Amino acid sequence: MKKKVLIISGSPRKGGNSDLLCDKFLEGAFEAGHQVEKIFLADKKITFCNGCYYCAEHKGVCVYKDDMTAIIAKMMSADVIVLASPVYFYTISGQMKTLIDRTVARYTEISGKEFYYIITAADTEKKNMKRAIECFRGFAVDCLENSKEKGIIYGLGVWKKGEIKSTPFLQQAYDMGKKC
Repeated sequence: MKKKVLIISGSPRKGGNSDLLCDKFLEGAFEAGHQVEKIFLADKKITFCNGCYYCAEHKGVCVYKDDMTAIIAKMMSADVIVLASPVYFYTISGQMKTLIDRTVARYTEISGKEFYYIITAADTEKKNMKRAIECFRGFAVDCLENSKEKGIIYGLGVWKKGEIKSTPFLQQAYDMGKKC
């Protein structure tokens, strides 16, 4: 079955380690016949949520007119959403957290999705990635109805941009994309 796959790269570095894993996931999903799109958050204008709840009084319309309106629409129409982030101080990037916070306007309409998570970190201990994964789960599993966590790629032990290229994690991302 052909799926609509939306990959959201929360890396601030184009071609950074988590962004490269997104590209490999995309390659695998595309080769499997899925419709795939990647959003690089650092290229988007997304204002921080200010908690005004204008959206609650205006049928999900946010007070800010920025790129988030189009991103939420893509999230709602996707079958599969991939959330990717480098791990900074044991949690997700600011870019990714800002995106998640801004879904408040219409998060109840992002339901029934399959979720994959991609994280990268200089740290080599999987157990130390718990907080980052819990950020994703808090959003995708705890807040979105009927969502399913389908897989996680832990790109550990990488610090410098592009360092992921010499690891088996690229193949893992490709394989997971192919099977999504």
